[in-house]
This record gives sequence, C-alpha cells and structure tokens, in this order.
Amino acid sequence: MTTPDGAQAERTGLAWRRTALSSAACTVLLLHSAAQRHWGGSLIPVLLAAGTSALLAGIGMHRERALRAAEPGPPSRILPAIASLAVTATAASVVVFH
Repeated sequence: MTTPDGAQAERTGLAWRRTALSSAACTVLLLHSAAQRHWGGSLIPVLLAAGTSALLAGIGMHRERALRAAEPGPPSRILPAIASLAVTATAASVVVFH
C-alpha cells in the first residue's frame, strides 16, 4: 500500500501519462491524415505532435520523480510553460498546414 504522499505522486504520474498517450494518439491520427494527403506540408504538424508527445512524457516522468523524492521541492514553473507552448505550436501548425 502506498502512503498518501506516494498516492499523490502516482496520481500525478498517471495523469501525465494519460496526457502523453492522448497526444500520441493524436499524432497517429495526424500521421494517417498526412499519408492520405501524400505528405508534403502535412508532415510538419506530425513532427511537432510527436515532439510534443515526447515532451509531455518527459515532463511527467520528471514531475513524478520530484514528487517521490524525500523532500520534494517546489514545482518547476518553466516546464508547464514549455509544454503549453509546444501544444499551442502544434495546434497552430495543424490549422496552418493541414
């Protein structure tokens, strides 16, 4: 059984994993659509979405490890900002290139 602090870290980690998995599913859908459009400019959103998925997974792992530490420090403010920027850039590229 996990301690209450361990449960918080686990819930946070699972939430980040679900987010990264959802992003990966969207990447696969964009890849399928780009293939039907014979690649070209449609590949740009696919590459950005793949990078965003990897970034979200990495941030999630970092955050979960930080919460599991004996003395978790304050959460990083830059990582969520970077993730938001990546998601926004990916969404904008879908609108422009797709």
